[in-house]
Amino acid sequence: MLTLLVGVSFLAPGCMTAAKEAYGGVTGADGIVAEIQPAVEADNDRPLGRYTHFEIGKVTDDISGKYPDQILDMVPDQFEKQLAKKKIVNAPTGKTLIIRGTIIHYEDEGMLGMVLGPLEEIICRTELVDKDTGKVIGVANCIGRTTERVNKGVAKKAEGLAKAWANWIEMRYPKPQKD
Repeated sequence: MLTLLVGVSFLAPGCMTAAKEAYGGVTGADGIVAEIQPAVEADNDRPLGRYTHFEIGKVTDDISGKYPDQILDMVPDQFEKQLAKKKIVNAPTGKTLIIRGTIIHYEDEGMLGMVLGPLEEIICRTELVDKDTGKVIGVANCIGRTTERVNKGVAKKAEGLAKAWANWIEMRYPKPQKD
C-alpha cells in the first residue's frame, strides 16, 4: 500500500502537468484585467452599453522595442474574435469606444520562464476612450499571458492581450436580456 501511495505521488505531478497542458491547448492564452481607474459611473457600473463600435487606437511602446513588431498586427483580428465569442456586436458605425495603450512589459520564454515554468506575457497600460469627447473612461493593465508550453509564442500573447481587452469591455457592458 505504501508503495502505491509513493508511486502515485510521483506520477501525480506529471499527470497534473499533462492535464494543465491539455486544458491550456483548448482555452488558449489568458486575458487578465487589472483595473486602475474602473470604467464606471456613479449610477452605472456597466456604462459601455451605449457603445456600438469598438476601435483599436494607437498602441505605443514604453519598453524600447523589446517585443516583436508583429504582435500588434495580430491583435485586431483576435480582438474581433474575442468580442464575437462574448456576443458583443462590433457594428461598423455608431458611438465609438477607442481602446488605446502603451506596452509596459513583454516577457518571452527566457530566464523567468524557465524558473517559474512556461511563462510568457505582454502587459499593456490600456485606456478606454470615448471617441466623440476624447474623455478617458477607464484605465487598466491588460495582460496577455501564457503558462503552458502549448500556448507559447507571439500569436498566443496577441490572443491573450485581445482577450483581456474584450474581457474588460464585457465586465462593463450590460448583460444580455434573457427571453
